[in-house]
Amino acid sequence: MTLGPRRSLGGMSVGNILRTAATRFPAREALLCAGTGRRFTFHQLNARSNRLAHALMALSLEPGSVVAFICSNRAEILETYVSLAKSGLVGLPLNYRLSSAELETLINTIGAVAVIIEARFGGVLGHLKANCAALAHFIWIGTDAPSPCLRYEELLAAAPDTEPDSIIDDAAPYYFNLTSGTTGLPKAYLLTQFSACAMHASMLGQETRPDDVTLVVFPAFGRVGLGGLIMSMIGGGRSVLVNFEPREVVRLIREESVTLVWLVPTMAALILEIPVLPSMDSLRGIGFIGSMLPVAIREQASARLCPHIYEGYGLQEAGILTMSTPEDRARKPESVGQPVLFGEVRVVDVNGNSVIGEIGEIVGRSPNCITEYYQSPAKNAEAFRGGWFHTGDLGRFDADGYLYICGRVKDMIISGGQNVHSAEIEGTLLGLCGVSDCAVVGVPHQVWGEVVTAVIVTGKGVTLTARQVQDFCRATLASFKVPRIVVFQDDPLPRTPTGKVQKFRLVERYLDVGDPGDGRPH
Repeated sequence: MTLGPRRSLGGMSVGNILRTAATRFPAREALLCAGTGRRFTFHQLNARSNRLAHALMALSLEPGSVVAFICSNRAEILETYVSLAKSGLVGLPLNYRLSSAELETLINTIGAVAVIIEARFGGVLGHLKANCAALAHFIWIGTDAPSPCLRYEELLAAAPDTEPDSIIDDAAPYYFNLTSGTTGLPKAYLLTQFSACAMHASMLGQETRPDDVTLVVFPAFGRVGLGGLIMSMIGGGRSVLVNFEPREVVRLIREESVTLVWLVPTMAALILEIPVLPSMDSLRGIGFIGSMLPVAIREQASARLCPHIYEGYGLQEAGILTMSTPEDRARKPESVGQPVLFGEVRVVDVNGNSVIGEIGEIVGRSPNCITEYYQSPAKNAEAFRGGWFHTGDLGRFDADGYLYICGRVKDMIISGGQNVHSAEIEGTLLGLCGVSDCAVVGVPHQVWGEVVTAVIVTGKGVTLTARQVQDFCRATLASFKVPRIVVFQDDPLPRTPTGKVQKFRLVERYLDVGDPGDGRPH
């Protein structure tokens, strides 16, 4: 039996999340836009999102038309996401760190017909006008909009604040997410209304409460930043949205009585560099996601920031797959927890067979997971096999069903026939006093295939030598795992928006750094 058009089943839409919150908690504060100092109730935020939806539809944009936007962590980026969900338009959030040429390529490839630009990124406007022929509408967030831009606030002021009369199916396309990844191959994928709404399953893992105040520091042009805002809206909690800066994060936690914040380990490391940290006793939990959490950072964060640590494991393509709570951490300190509600996770060998207690590739599926990459048949064939999404991450399950991350399949270094997991060496290096950040890569070698190479960023005023690094590693690691090449750099490691190190860039940079003799492990 099939359900016809008169079915009574409702759909799941991000627009409905804010509408429901505005009905239930109209006068409750929903959002502090920290960069501008503006505060919005759920009613105000919903009304502004409705106005933007009507304004976009008044530009004769049809459902399914793509609207690009270049915006930092401020209220307008959330309003844009919600307005698209209510109007049936499809979003293309763009990383404002990209060059004009890269933005041009993405806009033209995806086929955007309108773009919303925050004034601070207005330098790209001329290039986009000249090189993106399909762009018919330009909307400017800020004052003194240049021609031919329409001012964002003027569009809102002229539009009604009523709910748009649109029926949005939960299978409808919602927005394109873009990730440069760690291997250099850009990937784009389309999220549906349903997959964006399914974030609520992971809320149970982080034990979200209506009285939570969540600080969102991940860039909202990526899935993690938006996910934090959506989860807060679902629970009726308050969000504080800000662009990451260590001292500003500390200030906001104290002044806004923040209870939850999610970070990548690098963010925590930068906060921990502040010599004297004030008490932040409003925090009931710090969550980590985006890259592996080194023991040294975990222990320092627990001692100096908040003792209650959550850690999620997942990918932008799959959403959160597992969650470790503070209770889990006490039992299994090195684990990333167990699968979240509706999350299915396996560790498989090279033949696709599930294994327990052995290292294999992590595969998963959940309502958050995408089903394909955009116009990328080769990537689809590699990632989607046998009804599972192949993450490219290495891990193992213990006998109690707890997952442990062991690195990336493509991060496996094979030197003289020996398999070396770079994550193990990185965890060791971060325990060396003076190492602020690091990455371990395999640099090609004509005899040994690859040579273990450590790229290290030291703390301010710290001087280390390659010999000190190697001696420190030799005390706890097998000889073939000790880095044969050690290089130091002052600038931060290249990372994706979610904090993963782009190791291919390091290999390119240090390809000719020097030949360590015969490269023989010692």
